[in-house]
Amino acid sequence: MIQQMQHPCNECKGTGETINDKDRCLQCKGEKVVQEKKVLEVVVEKGMQNGQKITFPGEADEAPDTVTGDIVFILQQKEHPKFRRKGEDLFVEHTLSLTESLCGFQFVLTHLDGRQLLIKSNPGEVVKPDSYKAINDEGMPMYQRPFMKGKLYIHFTVEFPDSLGVDQVKSLETILPPRPVSQLTDMELDECEETTLHDVNIEEESRRRQQAQQEAYDEDDDMPGGGAQRVRCAQQ
Repeated sequence: MIQQMQHPCNECKGTGETINDKDRCLQCKGEKVVQEKKVLEVVVEKGMQNGQKITFPGEADEAPDTVTGDIVFILQQKEHPKFRRKGEDLFVEHTLSLTESLCGFQFVLTHLDGRQLLIKSNPGEVVKPDSYKAINDEGMPMYQRPFMKGKLYIHFTVEFPDSLGVDQVKSLETILPPRPVSQLTDMELDECEETTLHDVNIEEESRRRQQAQQEAYDEDDDMPGGGAQRVRCAQQ
């Protein structure tokens, strides 16, 4: 039996050349490269996005007879407790009381750069729940166009009271628009079935329903003869 194998030379390590011990460099010891420390200054410009790359060409580890690669830094944006970024725009949440949403509001918002922004509604304006308001040129600066900025969006939620007293209801009815008049007569209303409303957490209800359906499917799979039944040809 003849076996043929190939492996790099122990002397030249596959490079095809050797250096005498007396001619070897005292620093690299014939390896042609030396270890050194180098400080790279990474400049993050205004408006850079999450995941954007900053490249230093030809700054990777060098090796003989190879093209030196690049060092690439990938930016990762840290989450902010108040502001949320989407491109060049900023989003912030703010909760209003029912009185503020109906009668007007005014509050101070501390921006990312420390500036105090006075935000107030227009006279007679009613802010509805889940509505948005925008402020121009108060978003993030645009990349390579630092003097241009996106928008600052404010998402308003309205906090309603849990209950109202009888006198409060009567006072509100004198101020607010009248209730819509029912098109049914008293006799027709008496024939209707009366129902009762109760509070519900829709997310919890959906989760409980999905769990019950999954358990029902699991029980069907565990039953003998469960699952799909074979179809047999009819005998004539």
